[in-house]
Amino acid sequence: MSLAVKIRAVRAIAVVLAAVLACAAGPLAAQAVYPSKVIRLVVPFGAGGITDVVGRLVAQRLGEELKQSVIVDNKAGAGGSIGALAVAQAAPDGYTLLLGTVGTQVVNQMISLKLPYDPAALVPVSLVSNSPYVMAVAGLPEVRDLAGLADYARRHPGKLNFGSAGYGTSPHLSIELFKRITQTQIEHVPFKSGAEAVNAAVSRDVQIICDAIPVLMPQVKAGRLDALAITAATRTRAAPDLKTSAEQGMPDLQIGSWNAIVVPAGTPKERIDHVAAALGRVLARPDVIDRFAELGIEPLPAGVPAYQEHVRRETGKWQPVVKAENIRLD
Repeated sequence: MSLAVKIRAVRAIAVVLAAVLACAAGPLAAQAVYPSKVIRLVVPFGAGGITDVVGRLVAQRLGEELKQSVIVDNKAGAGGSIGALAVAQAAPDGYTLLLGTVGTQVVNQMISLKLPYDPAALVPVSLVSNSPYVMAVAGLPEVRDLAGLADYARRHPGKLNFGSAGYGTSPHLSIELFKRITQTQIEHVPFKSGAEAVNAAVSRDVQIICDAIPVLMPQVKAGRLDALAITAATRTRAAPDLKTSAEQGMPDLQIGSWNAIVVPAGTPKERIDHVAAALGRVLARPDVIDRFAELGIEPLPAGVPAYQEHVRRETGKWQPVVKAENIRLD
């Protein structure tokens, strides 16, 4: 073999080795710098609702932990399905997150035969929080508690309306559960967001509303709504004088708006773990714990196993309600 041929062979081998090393180093370099651009947190409901409140609080703190901006992108409609679809179709690169809800993660697939997204296209990062609900009424001065509301509804079957952020959302399920427990007839009026539903109650277009403490209590304190109960087993620091549903003889009426961060299937595990670790630090921060307590929000256990167990329990809880009430989104 001539010297020139040997040189060309050595150069060819060097080129191949350089390419191999580049391919091997590329993913490592990409992982090392993640996140290197803005992360989008899709909130599948409009501004002003509890999901949006949690989303903005978490986005700000998560950005601080990741040392990268995390922006909130509200995509409301269809009980959260529009936002879920947007994330399911996004690139699985860790730069698009969904703040999932009971609707997007559990109930929508029970109530829709034409669900626009495949639930399997979204994989969990971690649970985030739960916000126990307040049940309140508008324009019903004689109703002071849950028993009084049930009695009024029985005396006026089909005459009461209940507003919610849409089919399959926690507020919708809350009234369906209340109706089932009390054997009453109440009409459901869906809106695109919790804020719209609350506005409808304030303007007396609906008489009953059920939503989280940060959403309803300002209206209660202003005298526009009358709070009946918090749908939980124990009282909350955010509304210590408000009796629970358990105290009022309805221990099974425990509903809240829970959230979890999920990402498109195929997102690298390293990036999922990176976000999960940052979220864990967020939920352990004293300022977040204190702010959650002020708002009546409970942090939930971090990690995928806790998420899976929570979804299992929620599925068992809501499947009978959906079936019994024949709740359908299509």
